[in-house]
Amino acid sequence: MSKLFSPIQLRELSLTSRVMVSPMCQYSALEGAMQEWHRIHLGQMAQSGAGLVMVEATSPTPEGRITHGCVGLWDDRTEAAMASVLHSIRATSPAKMAIQIGHAGRKASSARPWEGGQIVGLDQGGWQTLGPSAIAHMEGETVPHELSLAELRSMTEAFLSTVARADRLGFDAIELHAAHGYLLHEFLSPIANQRQDAYGGSLENRMRFPLQLFTAMRAAWPAHKPMGLRLSATDWVEGSGWDIADACEFAKRLAYLGADWIDVSSGGVSRAQQIKLGPGYQVAFAEAIKAVVNIPVIAVGLITEAKQAEAIIENQQADMVALGRGFLWDPHWAWKAAAELGASIAAPRQYWRSNPAQYKDVFGSVRFGAR
Repeated sequence: MSKLFSPIQLRELSLTSRVMVSPMCQYSALEGAMQEWHRIHLGQMAQSGAGLVMVEATSPTPEGRITHGCVGLWDDRTEAAMASVLHSIRATSPAKMAIQIGHAGRKASSARPWEGGQIVGLDQGGWQTLGPSAIAHMEGETVPHELSLAELRSMTEAFLSTVARADRLGFDAIELHAAHGYLLHEFLSPIANQRQDAYGGSLENRMRFPLQLFTAMRAAWPAHKPMGLRLSATDWVEGSGWDIADACEFAKRLAYLGADWIDVSSGGVSRAQQIKLGPGYQVAFAEAIKAVVNIPVIAVGLITEAKQAEAIIENQQADMVALGRGFLWDPHWAWKAAAELGASIAAPRQYWRSNPAQYKDVFGSVRFGAR
């Protein structure tokens, strides 16, 4: 029996497989509001057969967006737009839906990737970025405003408002984004955080705001619904920065505070990073974190093949795998993986005649007649 296509339980949420559609920014929102593109994109992902579909990084405030095209959930207008998309999905798919909530920090106010990805200055229609310290991501970029203690409290309230909206929208789970050089990762890394107060300096201090925010969000999110966190396991900067030992300590604290999973990525906080790319290049980080926590761990990053994903679960390197670009390239990746591994997977009845003859049982014991 395939381990990849075995069920997993997250609090009261039952997932039919250990495959997750990773949160992927689409840069196609209008002033934070989802558009028709999101209806098509997420609708397609919801038909993929993945155990969990994670909506892209969603900002709790306008200035927390990575780009002007990123999704937000900060007012009734953005909530209504998202509700419309989710209504379409639920009318056509039983997929379990989660949402990633995060603030871009000093990496906000950027151009969309196909426009170059560079920071957009105030004189070009951008906005003032925020961070733990007044340190730009790279030389020549806008220096972020250092958040005051009062502003940290306001930021927490904004996140909690988004949590309430996510619950009202009926999401099955939420994930706090603390990776890829965005705001919470900036607090964790000494490269971006050089504060002189209780939120900077030692590892304990640098973890303080992310842990406080997670605790507040966990308390506000319904107890029966799961909540996890995505972290960067390392800054990939030799001799300085956040590393896997720090990430393991952070993960242990999160598990103690009620996290239901740790989603393990890496990098993003420094232009000096030296990432060692390759198939499954972040799996070892997931395995290291799995060794120190007793909650599910998700591996992500260049996991592209069915047998590769199966081996990660079989060898207990992680409890789930997340695919991003793999699902963009092939929205039926999970169907084909199930077929290759001899597993069965649910598919829309309208597609029951699509499977090749050699995979006649991939959709289970279905019957289809025609005249």
